[in-house]
Amino acid sequence: MTHPIEAEGLVRRFGDIVAVDGVDLVVEQGEIFGFLGPNGAGKSTIVRMLTTLLTPTAGQARVAGFDVVREAGAVRRSIGVALQDAAIDPLMTGRELLRLQAVLHGINRAEADRRGDVLLERVGLRGAADRRVGTYSGGMRRRLDLALSLVHEPTVLFLDEPTTGLDPTSRLSLWEEVRRLNGEGTTVFLTTQYLEEADELAGRVAIIDGGRIVREGEPNALKDAVGAHTLVVTVSHEQHELAFDQLRAFGDARPGKAGTLAIGLDAGPTALSAVLRALEDAGVSVEHVELDAPSLDDVFAEATGRRLEGAEPGEASLDGRS
Repeated sequence: MTHPIEAEGLVRRFGDIVAVDGVDLVVEQGEIFGFLGPNGAGKSTIVRMLTTLLTPTAGQARVAGFDVVREAGAVRRSIGVALQDAAIDPLMTGRELLRLQAVLHGINRAEADRRGDVLLERVGLRGAADRRVGTYSGGMRRRLDLALSLVHEPTVLFLDEPTTGLDPTSRLSLWEEVRRLNGEGTTVFLTTQYLEEADELAGRVAIIDGGRIVREGEPNALKDAVGAHTLVVTVSHEQHELAFDQLRAFGDARPGKAGTLAIGLDAGPTALSAVLRALEDAGVSVEHVELDAPSLDDVFAEATGRRLEGAEPGEASLDGRS
């Protein structure tokens, strides 16, 4: 096996809808690969094809060295999967579910109990091991789902938006566990719509939109390629055009959140005072201003023309027009 995950020309159609449109992927051994994009971009569909839950309409993929169509059984034995919509029996205890998962993978009772105890300890559920899962919080369920995906010691782990809906503390705990697993050599394929999550965990990211990968690389390299800091200014709707006339002298327009104006500030932070003076001299009343270093949201905006966070398609433009 050259790479834990390889895909070429991967396509998935649902009737007339093209959910995934010719995706190529190579994930290296032992890395955390982040798959970043908004809801409906095709992230989960790709995960379902790579984990044999969906058959590709076209293209091919190999996971853990096995073809996802012709050798689906071998793929399933080699991977761990924690899906965002995983069904967990609420009437069983955490310990019982781990034991059942082990039996399904052909692990004997003694070894199943040993692995269950280790995994419950690792994900912080030892004290709740004999409680029914129906009494677990959302964060506890996600951590149990992670433990279930690790029972058979997979070489490749798929995490599909693992922290959606979690509180900040639970999210940080799960991040630490992902880092620990990766440190032990597990290759992790992580889909997320959270910019901070991709930035914190992934060594490389692919940004997907409309079923296509629009950017791919190391997070810092992608951010550096964006260039200038983003200046975001909030003014009253009545003064948008006046503010736009002043701002465009300092940099090119960038997509911004609804109700804001944004530019790439060509001269960097040192130009901020000059921008504010120009706005004041023009009679623009600034309600809020912020200057942000390049982020993955800027990378997404540069690639797609809209923000991943805080804006709907077509909302954001410097002069307030769609």
